[in-house]
Amino acid sequence: MSSKETSSFSEAERAAMQQRAEELRSMKGVKGSAKRQREYDACLTAIAELDGTDRLVAERFHVIVSEEAPHLDPKTWYGFPSYALDGDVITFLQPASKFDTRYATIGFNERALLDDGEMWATSFAVVDVTSEVEERLRMLVRRAAPSPEGTE
Repeated sequence: MSSKETSSFSEAERAAMQQRAEELRSMKGVKGSAKRQREYDACLTAIAELDGTDRLVAERFHVIVSEEAPHLDPKTWYGFPSYALDGDVITFLQPASKFDTRYATIGFNERALLDDGEMWATSFAVVDVTSEVEERLRMLVRRAAPSPEGTE
């Protein structure tokens, strides 16, 4: 049996892991503002490489995060446009095209402050960015990553 036959990861999942490894290699030894700029550029490139609805959702989400949580740093994470606080990804967009799904997903990681009792959602399917969807995403981003004290 080949390793491809015994692996529990799909080809798309393996490609995403390889992309993450490349992201880490490309940042090795880069620090401070140079690192933030390189990660920002990588995020914009990842968005620009998307097509159709994926690109529309990613572009709008980038604007929303930039306006609602400017203290988050744009970067890529497994090739996804993502936004981090102190290096930890808070929120990200998983394009539908990445895993051949029917919708893009806006996801929030553990550090996102979305806790709501005993159970809460951490990912949201997005097929279009209407005014209602945009307002809900803005609320989620504000809640997930409130501005640090003393900043706006």
